[in-house]
Amino acid sequence: MANRTRSIQRRVAALAALAACVWAAPALAQQPAAAPVPADLTLPADEPGALDRLNHSPRHGEWVKVDAGSGDTVKAWVVYPERRDRAPVILVISEIFALTDWLRGVADQLAAEGFIAIAPDLITGKGPNGGGTESVDRQGAVRLIMALDRGEVMRRLQAAARYGTALPAARNVVGAVGFCWGGSTSFALATNWTGLGAAVVYYGTSPADSVLGNVRAPVLGLYGADDARVDVTVPPAQAAMQRLGKRYEVMMFDGAGHGFLRDQSLREGANLRAARQAWPRTIAFLRETLADEGRR
Repeated sequence: MANRTRSIQRRVAALAALAACVWAAPALAQQPAAAPVPADLTLPADEPGALDRLNHSPRHGEWVKVDAGSGDTVKAWVVYPERRDRAPVILVISEIFALTDWLRGVADQLAAEGFIAIAPDLITGKGPNGGGTESVDRQGAVRLIMALDRGEVMRRLQAAARYGTALPAARNVVGAVGFCWGGSTSFALATNWTGLGAAVVYYGTSPADSVLGNVRAPVLGLYGADDARVDVTVPPAQAAMQRLGKRYEVMMFDGAGHGFLRDQSLREGANLRAARQAWPRTIAFLRETLADEGRR
């Protein structure tokens, strides 16, 4: 009888425990989720977070039309910093995907650092019905970018720079920051325009040695170490620039791939580590070379 009593007691205890679990389950399900890791607001947002960051930016950004000469007009995104004195102007040159929300976010982050940032849509007028980036999908933008005439690109970029420096809040000094195709274009602009004050190249290929003698601006190159297509062009340019007495500062980030500033979550943290080194160096380089003394 004692054994039977103990068996019944064990069954009652088990049923009570089961009941407690059943009733506790809804309460556990209602517990608040862990808060997400806050975005690093000292960096441009990565691609998934770019539009939300733009929508919450305190800075003034606007679409403008830039007169590029000979009846040509270029659409551009301009963002203004919050400062009491006049600011240097930075051309923000797109990846092969043209003027995306992510690139507009980069312009906004440059404005957060004290620069007037202007990002021209270099495929303005090239899309369906005379449209630009907004008129095509990503692969359509790639096709249009690849079909651009280099001379036209240089003309449009210089027109955007003139627009920027003519703004009442601007100083008459211009730098360029470009990414991927835009990184190559930033370096190319330094070989084509003596009025450029600084060029920053994010994972873009280098120009031919034969034109590097035309460079007047200091150049900063920022590359993922796992990006051989681009990286093989760097040592020849380094050697030529050194031989010519030109400033070309190179940073190579272990484990990072192409597009590391846009794809910060990829490559097991290597892209984010690269971004956290490359972006502060970009800002310091621009402040130094464009003599923005008030923001150093």
